[in-house]
Amino acid sequence: MENNATVQEGKTTAIISYLWIIGLIIAFIMNNDKKNTFASFHIRQMIGLSILSLLNTFVIGRFAGYYVTSIIGIALFVLWIIGLIGAVQGEEKKVPLLGDMFQDWFKSIG
Repeated sequence: MENNATVQEGKTTAIISYLWIIGLIIAFIMNNDKKNTFASFHIRQMIGLSILSLLNTFVIGRFAGYYVTSIIGIALFVLWIIGLIGAVQGEEKKVPLLGDMFQDWFKSIG
């Protein structure tokens, strides 16, 4: 678990990362100069959610149809809310089911 100073320094960047693609890019740039492990954690979570959202929209939506895409979209929205709440509360709360994979897949980021 991170110390309180690290969390407070990275909290704004972590929250910004959850503001979709633009926020993710801004947070990545903000965290690029002075690496903050708390912000990096949430950036990795949001990168994973963003990639899944794009896959849902452009790949799954093309082949599975509106209802399947909508259900997956709602599930991704719930995961996004969980991640955002974790950032606001200053916790490294992984999104259920996928958070460990996101941290592993994107460990070179941050």
